[in-house]
Amino acid sequence: MSRLGVAVLGATGSVGRNALDVISRFPRRFRATALCAGTNVRALAGLARRFRPDTVCLSGGNGAVLGKEFPRGTRLLFGEEGMREAVCAGNVDIVLAAASGVSSIRPVIAAAEQGKRIALANKELLVMAGKFVTAAARRGKAEILPVDSEHSAVFQAIAGRRRDEILRILLTASGGPFRTYTVARMRSATVAQALGHPTWQMGAKISVDSATLMNKGLEVIEATWLFGLPPSRIDVVIHPQSVVHSMVEFRDGSVMAQMGVPDMRVPIGYAFSHPGRLPLELSRLRPHRMEGLFFERPDRRRFPALRIAYAAAETGGSAPAVLSGANEEAVLAFLSGRIPFTDIVRVVDRVLSGWSAPFTAGSLQEVLAADEQARREARNELSHHRRHRPS
Repeated sequence: MSRLGVAVLGATGSVGRNALDVISRFPRRFRATALCAGTNVRALAGLARRFRPDTVCLSGGNGAVLGKEFPRGTRLLFGEEGMREAVCAGNVDIVLAAASGVSSIRPVIAAAEQGKRIALANKELLVMAGKFVTAAARRGKAEILPVDSEHSAVFQAIAGRRRDEILRILLTASGGPFRTYTVARMRSATVAQALGHPTWQMGAKISVDSATLMNKGLEVIEATWLFGLPPSRIDVVIHPQSVVHSMVEFRDGSVMAQMGVPDMRVPIGYAFSHPGRLPLELSRLRPHRMEGLFFERPDRRRFPALRIAYAAAETGGSAPAVLSGANEEAVLAFLSGRIPFTDIVRVVDRVLSGWSAPFTAGSLQEVLAADEQARREARNELSHHRRHRPS
Protein backbone atom coordinates (compact mmCIF):
# COMPACT_ATOMS: atom_id res chain seq x y z
CA MET A 1 0.00 0.00 0.00
CA SER A 2 1.49 3.34 -1.04
CA ARG A 3 1.57 6.11 1.52
CA LEU A 4 -0.96 8.91 1.25
CA GLY A 5 0.47 12.42 1.24
CA VAL A 6 -1.18 14.85 3.67
CA ALA A 7 -1.04 18.65 3.48
CA VAL A 8 -1.73 20.06 6.94
CA LEU A 9 -3.11 23.61 6.94
CA GLY A 10 -2.87 25.04 10.45
CA ALA A 11 -0.05 22.66 11.37
CA THR A 12 0.95 24.54 14.54
CA GLY A 13 -2.59 24.65 15.97
CA SER A 14 -4.39 22.13 18.15
CA VAL A 15 -6.08 20.19 15.32
CA GLY A 16 -2.93 20.31 13.19
CA ARG A 17 -0.77 18.86 15.95
CA ASN A 18 -3.32 16.12 16.62
CA ALA A 19 -3.30 15.28 12.92
CA LEU A 20 0.48 15.08 12.92
CA ASP A 21 0.28 12.73 15.91
CA VAL A 22 -2.01 10.45 13.87
CA ILE A 23 0.40 10.61 10.92
CA SER A 24 3.35 9.75 13.17
CA ARG A 25 1.54 6.64 14.46
CA PHE A 26 1.08 5.27 10.93
CA PRO A 27 4.25 6.12 9.00
CA ARG A 28 3.61 3.36 6.45
CA ARG A 29 0.17 4.75 5.58
CA PHE A 30 0.61 8.53 5.72
CA ARG A 31 3.28 11.14 5.16
CA ALA A 32 3.12 14.86 5.91
CA THR A 33 4.12 16.23 2.51
CA ALA A 34 3.22 19.88 3.20
CA LEU A 35 2.92 21.85 6.43
CA CYS A 36 1.32 25.29 6.47
CA ALA A 37 1.00 27.81 9.29
CA GLY A 38 0.20 31.50 9.73
CA THR A 39 3.14 33.39 11.21
CA ASN A 40 4.66 31.03 13.78
CA VAL A 41 7.94 30.42 11.96
CA ARG A 42 9.81 28.69 14.77
CA ALA A 43 6.99 26.28 15.63
CA LEU A 44 6.61 25.42 11.94
CA ALA A 45 10.36 24.93 11.59
CA GLY A 46 10.36 22.55 14.55
CA LEU A 47 7.61 20.48 12.96
CA ALA A 48 9.45 20.54 9.62
CA ARG A 49 12.60 19.16 11.25
CA ARG A 50 10.58 16.34 12.78
CA PHE A 51 8.32 15.39 9.84
CA ARG A 52 10.54 16.37 6.90
CA PRO A 53 7.81 17.62 4.52
CA ASP A 54 8.68 18.51 0.96
CA THR A 55 7.05 21.94 1.36
CA VAL A 56 6.29 24.40 4.13
CA CYS A 57 4.18 27.52 3.77
CA LEU A 58 3.74 30.63 5.87
CA SER A 59 0.41 32.12 4.90
CA GLY A 60 0.67 35.17 7.13
CA GLY A 61 4.06 36.65 6.33
CA ASN A 62 7.45 36.37 4.72
CA GLY A 63 9.90 34.36 6.78
CA ALA A 64 12.61 34.02 4.17
CA VAL A 65 15.16 35.55 6.52
CA LEU A 66 14.58 32.58 8.82
CA GLY A 67 14.93 30.02 6.06
CA LYS A 68 18.02 28.58 7.75
CA GLU A 69 15.76 27.21 10.49
CA PHE A 70 14.14 24.77 8.06
CA PRO A 71 15.70 21.49 6.94
CA ARG A 72 17.87 21.67 3.86
CA GLY A 73 15.91 20.84 0.74
CA THR A 74 12.56 21.92 2.18
CA ARG A 75 10.74 24.25 -0.16
CA LEU A 76 9.46 27.47 1.43
CA LEU A 77 6.29 29.11 0.13
CA PHE A 78 4.41 32.18 1.31
CA GLY A 79 0.93 33.67 1.32
CA GLU A 80 -2.31 32.43 -0.16
CA GLU A 81 -0.71 31.55 -3.49
CA GLY A 82 1.94 29.51 -1.70
CA MET A 83 -0.76 27.65 0.20
CA ARG A 84 -2.59 26.91 -3.04
CA GLU A 85 0.61 25.55 -4.59
CA ALA A 86 1.28 23.39 -1.54
CA VAL A 87 -2.16 21.75 -1.43
CA CYS A 88 -2.39 21.22 -5.20
CA ALA A 89 0.97 19.45 -5.47
CA GLY A 90 0.98 16.02 -7.05
CA ASN A 91 2.22 14.35 -3.86
CA VAL A 92 -0.82 15.52 -1.83
CA ASP A 93 -3.79 13.16 -1.52
CA ILE A 94 -5.46 14.59 1.61
CA VAL A 95 -5.77 18.24 2.67
CA LEU A 96 -6.44 18.78 6.37
CA ALA A 97 -8.14 22.18 6.40
CA ALA A 98 -7.50 23.36 9.96
CA ALA A 99 -6.14 26.87 9.38
CA SER A 100 -8.24 29.49 11.14
CA GLY A 101 -9.86 32.37 9.33
CA VAL A 102 -10.52 32.85 5.62
CA SER A 103 -6.98 32.59 4.24
CA SER A 104 -7.39 28.98 3.14
CA ILE A 105 -10.73 29.28 1.31
CA ARG A 106 -9.31 29.67 -2.21
CA PRO A 107 -6.53 27.07 -1.73
CA VAL A 108 -9.01 24.49 -0.43
CA ILE A 109 -11.41 25.19 -3.30
CA ALA A 110 -8.50 24.67 -5.73
CA ALA A 111 -7.58 21.38 -4.03
CA ALA A 112 -11.18 20.17 -4.17
CA GLU A 113 -11.32 20.97 -7.88
CA GLN A 114 -8.33 18.67 -8.32
CA GLY A 115 -10.09 15.82 -6.52
CA LYS A 116 -8.09 15.92 -3.27
CA ARG A 117 -9.82 14.55 -0.18
CA ILE A 118 -10.69 17.48 2.09
CA ALA A 119 -10.56 16.66 5.80
CA LEU A 120 -12.50 19.66 7.03
CA ALA A 121 -11.81 21.24 10.41
CA ASN A 122 -12.09 24.96 9.55
CA LYS A 123 -15.67 26.14 10.13
CA GLU A 124 -15.32 29.30 8.06
CA LEU A 125 -14.89 27.28 4.88
CA LEU A 126 -18.48 26.06 4.87
CA VAL A 127 -20.08 28.76 7.02
CA MET A 128 -18.89 31.46 4.64
CA ALA A 129 -18.31 29.67 1.37
CA GLY A 130 -20.25 26.40 1.55
CA LYS A 131 -21.86 27.07 -1.84
CA PHE A 132 -18.46 27.40 -3.52
CA VAL A 133 -16.56 24.67 -1.63
CA THR A 134 -19.23 22.04 -2.26
CA ALA A 135 -19.53 23.07 -5.94
CA ALA A 136 -15.74 22.69 -6.31
CA ALA A 137 -15.92 19.24 -4.72
CA ARG A 138 -18.62 18.20 -7.19
CA ARG A 139 -16.57 19.44 -10.13
CA GLY A 140 -13.47 17.61 -8.97
CA LYS A 141 -15.32 14.55 -7.61
CA ALA A 142 -13.60 15.24 -4.30
CA GLU A 143 -14.69 13.98 -0.89
CA ILE A 144 -15.33 16.37 1.98
CA LEU A 145 -14.96 14.47 5.25
CA PRO A 146 -15.73 16.36 8.47
CA VAL A 147 -13.17 16.44 11.26
CA ASP A 148 -15.34 18.17 13.88
CA SER A 149 -16.35 15.40 16.27
CA GLU A 150 -20.04 16.28 15.92
CA HIS A 151 -20.12 16.26 12.13
CA SER A 152 -17.93 13.18 12.00
CA ALA A 153 -20.46 11.45 14.26
CA VAL A 154 -23.31 12.39 11.92
CA PHE A 155 -21.29 11.30 8.88
CA GLN A 156 -20.73 7.90 10.47
CA ALA A 157 -24.36 7.53 11.56
CA ILE A 158 -25.78 8.18 8.09
CA ALA A 159 -23.25 6.07 6.18
CA GLY A 160 -25.08 4.08 3.53
CA ARG A 161 -28.45 5.71 4.28
CA ARG A 162 -30.63 7.57 1.81
CA ARG A 163 -31.21 11.22 2.60
CA ASP A 164 -35.01 10.78 2.55
CA GLU A 165 -34.68 8.34 5.46
CA ILE A 166 -33.22 11.05 7.73
CA LEU A 167 -35.73 12.94 9.86
CA ARG A 168 -33.34 15.21 11.75
CA ILE A 169 -29.80 15.65 13.03
CA LEU A 170 -29.10 16.24 16.72
CA LEU A 171 -25.78 17.99 17.29
CA THR A 172 -24.57 17.59 20.86
CA ALA A 173 -22.86 20.38 22.81
CA SER A 174 -21.12 20.18 26.15
CA GLY A 175 -22.67 23.49 27.17
CA GLY A 176 -19.23 24.98 27.78
CA PRO A 177 -17.86 26.35 31.04
CA PHE A 178 -20.89 28.61 31.64
CA ARG A 179 -23.65 26.04 31.19
CA THR A 180 -25.07 26.69 34.67
CA TYR A 181 -24.22 30.42 34.90
CA THR A 182 -26.80 33.15 35.10
CA VAL A 183 -26.54 36.03 32.64
CA ALA A 184 -25.36 38.31 35.45
CA ARG A 185 -22.61 35.88 36.37
CA MET A 186 -21.53 35.50 32.74
CA ARG A 187 -21.28 39.27 32.44
CA SER A 188 -18.30 39.24 34.80
CA ALA A 189 -16.69 36.07 33.42
CA THR A 190 -12.94 36.26 32.86
CA VAL A 191 -10.99 35.19 29.83
CA ALA A 192 -9.42 32.37 31.83
CA GLN A 193 -12.86 31.07 32.77
CA ALA A 194 -14.06 31.23 29.16
CA LEU A 195 -11.01 29.28 28.00
CA GLY A 196 -11.58 26.56 30.60
CA HIS A 197 -13.60 24.17 28.43
CA PRO A 198 -14.78 21.24 30.56
CA THR A 199 -14.00 18.41 28.11
CA TRP A 200 -11.93 19.57 25.10
CA GLN A 201 -8.49 21.15 24.79
CA MET A 202 -8.84 23.74 22.01
CA GLY A 203 -7.51 27.06 20.79
CA ALA A 204 -8.64 30.35 22.32
CA LYS A 205 -11.09 31.43 19.60
CA ILE A 206 -13.00 28.15 19.41
CA SER A 207 -13.00 27.84 23.21
CA VAL A 208 -14.75 31.21 23.53
CA ASP A 209 -17.17 30.23 20.75
CA SER A 210 -17.99 27.10 22.73
CA ALA A 211 -18.62 29.20 25.82
CA THR A 212 -21.13 31.43 23.98
CA LEU A 213 -22.55 28.44 22.04
CA MET A 214 -21.76 30.34 18.83
CA ASN A 215 -19.61 27.36 17.91
CA LYS A 216 -22.70 25.19 17.88
CA GLY A 217 -24.58 27.73 15.78
CA LEU A 218 -21.76 27.71 13.24
CA GLU A 219 -21.91 23.91 13.24
CA VAL A 220 -25.61 24.05 12.38
CA ILE A 221 -24.73 26.13 9.29
CA GLU A 222 -21.92 23.69 8.40
CA ALA A 223 -24.30 20.76 8.70
CA THR A 224 -26.69 22.26 6.17
CA TRP A 225 -23.90 22.07 3.55
CA LEU A 226 -22.42 18.76 4.63
CA PHE A 227 -25.68 16.81 4.84
CA GLY A 228 -28.12 18.76 2.68
CA LEU A 229 -30.74 19.39 5.34
CA PRO A 230 -32.40 22.72 6.19
CA PRO A 231 -31.73 24.36 9.59
CA SER A 232 -35.22 23.38 10.75
CA ARG A 233 -34.13 19.72 10.72
CA ILE A 234 -30.91 20.26 12.65
CA ASP A 235 -31.31 20.48 16.42
CA VAL A 236 -28.84 21.20 19.23
CA VAL A 237 -28.91 19.28 22.50
CA ILE A 238 -26.72 19.91 25.55
CA HIS A 239 -24.79 16.83 26.66
CA PRO A 240 -22.17 17.79 29.29
CA GLN A 241 -20.34 14.44 29.31
CA SER A 242 -19.31 14.79 25.62
CA VAL A 243 -19.54 11.02 25.16
CA VAL A 244 -22.34 11.01 22.58
CA HIS A 245 -20.83 13.13 19.83
CA SER A 246 -24.06 13.51 17.87
CA MET A 247 -27.18 11.60 16.84
CA VAL A 248 -29.33 11.09 13.78
CA GLU A 249 -33.05 10.36 13.96
CA PHE A 250 -34.56 8.41 11.06
CA ARG A 251 -38.11 8.48 9.79
CA ASP A 252 -39.00 5.18 11.51
CA GLY A 253 -38.12 6.63 14.91
CA SER A 254 -34.73 4.95 15.23
CA VAL A 255 -31.88 7.10 16.55
CA MET A 256 -28.26 6.31 15.69
CA ALA A 257 -25.59 7.80 17.97
CA GLN A 258 -21.81 7.77 17.70
CA MET A 259 -20.04 7.58 21.04
CA GLY A 260 -16.46 7.67 22.25
CA VAL A 261 -13.99 9.42 24.48
CA PRO A 262 -13.49 13.10 23.56
CA ASP A 263 -10.27 12.88 21.53
CA MET A 264 -9.83 14.77 18.25
CA ARG A 265 -7.49 12.09 16.92
CA VAL A 266 -10.48 9.76 16.44
CA PRO A 267 -12.39 11.90 13.87
CA ILE A 268 -9.09 12.97 12.27
CA GLY A 269 -8.07 9.34 11.86
CA TYR A 270 -11.45 8.46 10.41
CA ALA A 271 -11.28 11.31 7.89
CA PHE A 272 -7.82 10.12 6.82
CA SER A 273 -8.67 6.41 6.58
CA HIS A 274 -12.33 6.35 5.45
CA PRO A 275 -13.95 3.98 4.61
CA GLY A 276 -11.60 2.00 6.85
CA ARG A 277 -10.64 2.67 10.45
CA LEU A 278 -7.21 3.02 12.01
CA PRO A 279 -6.17 0.85 14.98
CA LEU A 280 -5.64 3.84 17.24
CA GLU A 281 -4.12 3.06 20.62
CA LEU A 282 -6.08 5.66 22.58
CA SER A 283 -8.20 5.72 25.72
CA ARG A 284 -11.32 3.59 25.35
CA LEU A 285 -14.87 4.22 26.40
CA ARG A 286 -15.75 2.17 29.49
CA PRO A 287 -19.53 2.29 29.92
CA HIS A 288 -19.49 0.42 33.23
CA ARG A 289 -17.44 3.25 34.74
CA MET A 290 -19.78 6.01 33.60
CA GLU A 291 -22.10 7.42 36.24
CA GLY A 292 -24.70 8.38 33.66
CA LEU A 293 -25.41 10.43 30.58
CA PHE A 294 -27.95 13.23 30.43
CA PHE A 295 -29.26 15.67 27.86
CA GLU A 296 -31.03 19.03 28.07
CA ARG A 297 -32.36 21.72 25.81
CA PRO A 298 -30.10 24.74 25.26
CA ASP A 299 -31.33 27.91 26.95
CA ARG A 300 -31.52 30.41 24.10
CA ARG A 301 -32.29 33.25 26.49
CA ARG A 302 -28.96 32.86 28.28
CA PHE A 303 -27.17 31.81 25.07
CA PRO A 304 -28.69 33.96 22.30
CA ALA A 305 -25.90 33.06 19.86
CA LEU A 306 -27.89 30.00 18.85
CA ARG A 307 -30.93 32.07 17.91
CA ILE A 308 -28.82 34.47 15.88
CA ALA A 309 -26.97 31.66 14.09
CA TYR A 310 -30.20 29.88 13.17
CA ALA A 311 -31.58 33.16 11.77
CA ALA A 312 -28.43 33.62 9.65
CA ALA A 313 -28.71 30.04 8.42
CA GLU A 314 -32.34 30.56 7.40
CA THR A 315 -31.50 33.85 5.66
CA GLY A 316 -28.62 32.26 3.76
CA GLY A 317 -26.58 34.09 1.15
CA SER A 318 -23.85 36.14 2.82
CA ALA A 319 -25.61 36.29 6.22
CA PRO A 320 -23.47 33.45 7.67
CA ALA A 321 -20.33 35.27 6.48
CA VAL A 322 -21.49 38.43 8.26
CA LEU A 323 -22.18 36.39 11.39
CA SER A 324 -18.77 34.74 11.28
CA GLY A 325 -16.78 37.90 10.58
CA ALA A 326 -18.50 40.00 13.24
CA ASN A 327 -18.15 37.20 15.78
CA GLU A 328 -14.43 36.83 15.18
CA GLU A 329 -13.84 40.54 15.80
CA ALA A 330 -15.97 40.48 18.95
CA VAL A 331 -14.17 37.40 20.31
CA LEU A 332 -10.80 39.07 19.75
CA ALA A 333 -12.06 42.12 21.64
CA PHE A 334 -13.10 39.95 24.57
CA LEU A 335 -9.79 38.07 24.60
CA SER A 336 -7.92 41.40 24.70
CA GLY A 337 -10.05 42.62 27.63
CA ARG A 338 -11.95 45.33 25.75
CA ILE A 339 -15.48 44.02 26.25
CA PRO A 340 -17.24 41.75 28.75
CA PHE A 341 -18.13 38.22 27.75
CA THR A 342 -21.83 38.92 27.24
CA ASP A 343 -21.08 41.72 24.75
CA ILE A 344 -19.63 39.27 22.23
CA VAL A 345 -23.03 38.14 21.00
CA ARG A 346 -24.49 41.62 21.49
CA VAL A 347 -22.00 43.05 18.99
CA VAL A 348 -22.73 40.29 16.48
CA ASP A 349 -26.47 40.86 16.83
CA ARG A 350 -26.08 44.60 16.24
CA VAL A 351 -24.03 44.07 13.09
CA LEU A 352 -26.55 41.61 11.65
CA SER A 353 -29.65 43.59 12.62
CA GLY A 354 -28.13 46.81 11.27
CA TRP A 355 -27.03 45.31 7.96
CA SER A 356 -28.40 47.52 5.20
CA ALA A 357 -27.16 45.70 2.07
CA PRO A 358 -28.81 42.54 0.67
CA PHE A 359 -27.36 39.25 1.91
CA THR A 360 -26.34 38.20 -1.59
CA ALA A 361 -23.67 35.63 -2.40
CA GLY A 362 -23.39 35.53 -6.16
CA SER A 363 -19.63 35.05 -6.08
CA LEU A 364 -16.90 34.13 -3.64
CA GLN A 365 -15.57 37.68 -3.85
CA GLU A 366 -18.97 39.01 -2.80
CA VAL A 367 -18.96 36.74 0.26
CA LEU A 368 -15.42 37.75 1.23
CA ALA A 369 -16.41 41.41 0.84
CA ALA A 370 -19.36 40.86 3.19
CA ASP A 371 -17.01 39.26 5.72
CA GLU A 372 -14.67 42.25 5.56
CA GLN A 373 -17.52 44.75 5.85
CA ALA A 374 -18.91 42.85 8.84
CA ARG A 375 -15.51 43.05 10.51
CA ARG A 376 -15.36 46.81 9.92
CA GLU A 377 -18.85 47.31 11.33
CA ALA A 378 -18.02 45.13 14.35
CA ARG A 379 -14.89 47.19 14.99
CA ASN A 380 -17.02 50.32 14.76
CA GLU A 381 -19.41 48.89 17.37
CA LEU A 382 -16.46 47.94 19.55
CA SER A 383 -14.99 51.43 19.35
CA HIS A 384 -17.96 52.67 21.40
CA HIS A 385 -17.08 50.38 24.31
CA ARG A 386 -14.88 51.53 27.13
CA ARG A 387 -12.01 49.19 27.87
CA HIS A 388 -13.32 46.38 30.04
CA ARG A 389 -11.30 44.97 32.89
CA PRO A 390 -12.35 41.37 33.52
CA SER A 391 -12.53 40.37 37.17
